[in-house]
Amino acid sequence: MPRKLTTEHVGDEAALPDLIAEMDADVSRFLADGAYDGQGMVDCLEDRFGSGIEILIPPPKTAVRGENARRNRHIATIAVHGRMNWQTETGYNQRSQVEAQIGRWKRVIGDCLQARDFDRQIAEAKIASKGACCMDRSAEVLPAFSLTRATVDAIQIQ
Repeated sequence: MPRKLTTEHVGDEAALPDLIAEMDADVSRFLADGAYDGQGMVDCLEDRFGSGIEILIPPPKTAVRGENARRNRHIATIAVHGRMNWQTETGYNQRSQVEAQIGRWKRVIGDCLQARDFDRQIAEAKIASKGACCMDRSAEVLPAFSLTRATVDAIQIQ
């Protein structure tokens, strides 16, 4: 899975093209938050994965119809049935599983990276992601065993 640590000056929309360029798998569905709403994202995804990709990005509450037929359908469905029904009907709620995975990763690394130098932050993030991956595997093997940040720190000290 491609991953990239960026500075606060790089937005999601700017980082996405490089991330999806690294992918070697076909993607049939793209779920993202409203920060990705825009024709540039749609063009980028369709260029990489084809026009058949299902793109589920909630339009903002103030969205107006435009040239993108798919987005117009989302706007119309939300207007008639409400945002929560749109999320359920489209499967957008699956995004919460991704958010839960990110939450587990953040529990491993804490609220912030400790390194001050950006190159070292990249290394720290890579190490932390390997640790989160191992923790997920150990949770599958030992479902009753829960690793907290304090437990991880204690294991590293021993």
